[in-house]
Amino acid sequence: MKKLFTIMLVLVALAACEKQQEGTKFPTIPVKIIGAAGTYNLSLEVAKTEEEKARGLMFRETLAPDAGMIFLYPQPQKITMWMKNTPLSLDMVFVGSDNKISGIITNTEPFSERLIESEDPAIAVIEFNAGTAKRLGLAIGDVVETAVLAPPVE
Repeated sequence: MKKLFTIMLVLVALAACEKQQEGTKFPTIPVKIIGAAGTYNLSLEVAKTEEEKARGLMFRETLAPDAGMIFLYPQPQKITMWMKNTPLSLDMVFVGSDNKISGIITNTEPFSERLIESEDPAIAVIEFNAGTAKRLGLAIGDVVETAVLAPPVE
């Protein structure tokens, strides 16, 4: 009986932790995307650490129209993402070392464990609500400006 009580207590604690993390927000920064379709100013949460990147936008049920998250990587690399525990459909924008958009994946499948990989090495990934890339007219080659990205590698 004592063992069952302990197991129940642990499960309740884990559920409380998960519920608490559902509302977890990261610091935000201004990000500007400049392209042929125009210039757009966004407010994106920043995920830098491995733990923050693993958490990402999981468990989020809503996201403001011009909000999202930017995932930062210290050097150009193939980046793999997934939608596990993510109830929102998202657009993913991969940013190359020249600070230009190198790939766009739209309308991801919520809760999917299918891997989504950048075609080219990237230094960042921007995630926002599905349909945002189309609404903003984003295209390969558009420039991403923000203080958290290193100067472009030419």
